[in-house]
Amino acid sequence: MSTSTDTPRGARKAQTYLPEADAREELLDFAETMRELESYLAQNSSKAALVDPRGEARPIPDEIFRILDQVTNALAAGEGITVVPQGMTMTTQQAADFLGISRPTLVRLLEAGDIAFDKPGRHRRVRLEDLVAYQANFRAERRAALRELQRDTLGAKLQVGNATEVKRLAEFDAE
Repeated sequence: MSTSTDTPRGARKAQTYLPEADAREELLDFAETMRELESYLAQNSSKAALVDPRGEARPIPDEIFRILDQVTNALAAGEGITVVPQGMTMTTQQAADFLGISRPTLVRLLEAGDIAFDKPGRHRRVRLEDLVAYQANFRAERRAALRELQRDTLGAKLQVGNATEVKRLAEFDAE
């Protein structure tokens, strides 16, 4: 690691990690160890730690442990992982790929003002944090629409007068 503590080494670039074919068993074994460790830590209210070259144990922050667990499980499942800094900017194609939509659909969202973007020259650039915010907002709107649809459906059934439907509607509103 670099001697500077301001910005850790490699912190400002995206990096993709793919599982190596000959490391599958090792990844599966490590993922199992992580599950056992997570279970143990939950039961004993303790923290995982790394042992540095001098033999001193350094606690792993909970956030880093969760990331390590997620990365381990993805690699063990044969999936690649891309680590991207939050402030990174993407091309429209990269942003569309991130959202799982076509580039023309993304451009329509950008032009409609649904997602913020910069246009430093001829090309649009989208910040990852703006994509994540759009994604969260879209999911919240979709959940609200589904709840409303479910309420409308249950409301129509209530007009029939079924007591079990009333209970289900009350349970739904408690969510």
